[in-house]
Amino acid sequence: MTDTAFSSLPLADALLGNLASLGYTAMTDIQAQSLPVILRGADLIAQASTGSGKTAAFGLGLLQALNPRYYGCQALVLCPTRELADQVAREIRRLARGADNTKVLTLCGGVPMGPQAASLEHGAQVIVGTPGRIQKHLARGSLVLEGVNTLVLDEADRMLDMGFYDSIAGIIAQTPARRQTLLFSATYPDGIRQIAANFMRDPQQISIASEQAAPRIEQRFFEIDPHQRTDVVAQVLACFRPVSCVAFCFTRQQCQEVADALCARGMAAMALHGDMEQRERDDVLIRFASRSLTVLVATDVAARGLDIDALDLVINVELGRDVETHVHRIGRTGRAGEKGIAVSLVAPPEMRRAQAIEVQQGAALNWHPLSSLKPRPGGPLVPPMKTLCIAAGRKDKLRPGDILGALTGEAGLPGDKVGKISITDFQAFVAVAREMAPLALERLNAGRIKGRSLRVKLL
Repeated sequence: MTDTAFSSLPLADALLGNLASLGYTAMTDIQAQSLPVILRGADLIAQASTGSGKTAAFGLGLLQALNPRYYGCQALVLCPTRELADQVAREIRRLARGADNTKVLTLCGGVPMGPQAASLEHGAQVIVGTPGRIQKHLARGSLVLEGVNTLVLDEADRMLDMGFYDSIAGIIAQTPARRQTLLFSATYPDGIRQIAANFMRDPQQISIASEQAAPRIEQRFFEIDPHQRTDVVAQVLACFRPVSCVAFCFTRQQCQEVADALCARGMAAMALHGDMEQRERDDVLIRFASRSLTVLVATDVAARGLDIDALDLVINVELGRDVETHVHRIGRTGRAGEKGIAVSLVAPPEMRRAQAIEVQQGAALNWHPLSSLKPRPGGPLVPPMKTLCIAAGRKDKLRPGDILGALTGEAGLPGDKVGKISITDFQAFVAVAREMAPLALERLNAGRIKGRSLRVKLL
């Protein structure tokens, strides 16, 4: 039987001590199976879904291999989206807290190259980024990969879906041949085999069964006519009245159409897709994470890396094209022991996909008639919070405590009316209870935060 205690691994004392302080004692399945392979320096292909603990697995492995006296890039993590890269970088920083002078830098598009290049001049041992921006830094010479000993391809299947194979190949060509390559993927398409054949050395393979959490996720399937989709989505929302819901679509156009139709019905919905500017994407994600947006209508690629603690409901506006996509979508609800609901709308042309899901789960699908979608009372479906944007951020030395203090002090809000606080380099965002938002906005604009008058607006 595999020992699942982190203390059973040959990790540095500083890493083990930090893991204990974070409350990490027993390894998840992916960690127990992959970390021994990673720590002995072998290449690895791991099939595991989001939420399985894979970031800590490769994060601990790359941190263990770092030379603290060398400030060049020693570990490179490639991710499909900026959101996932930010999430991965945060986790690696948490894991590295016990070690001295470990610098983790995120390199993604949507922000200027200059400040990133300046940060690279000061050195960083761990780089987390998206393929496009990494390539740009390599082309201008601001990033050098000759010291890389660990290369991680996170959510490799989605990077391939987004057309990044050539970019990945070009980046790998600039890393040393002696490096260790770790590839993590929820699915195993042909492109993964191509990467393994061309860029990996006798990789070990492990596969962790998807954490479907069947007891925690109630699935309901509804047969519909294709032209009914948007109307039925609205019926589902009126029936279940979620605080947070992700509705999955295949195309950017479908995302926008569904979001617009829900807004026209008075619901707080926004689309998330690849045609949006990075600032727009950030705005939408901050609102959703702050619970000031009820429905996020997203494509599969755009939703990768979403870091949402509790998601009440997932709606498949159209059934996923394969079983792995379906499992990945519905796995975003019912986490951390909470109960979740996944609703799938199935038109006749999608019945074959539904049958594949039925075969995979080994049980009949839970079909319901549309007539069972009865609207629950409660008035308009509006989110419980609103988000305020403050014109100052990390570069201005603004901290969450400063914002909380201003709201509960001068502004006079009770602490339980203040929600999530997020701070970027130049802006800060804070969620406040919906009914308190006008008062909070007025008092913050009239008062001071950390002794300064700062412009505050409502998103």
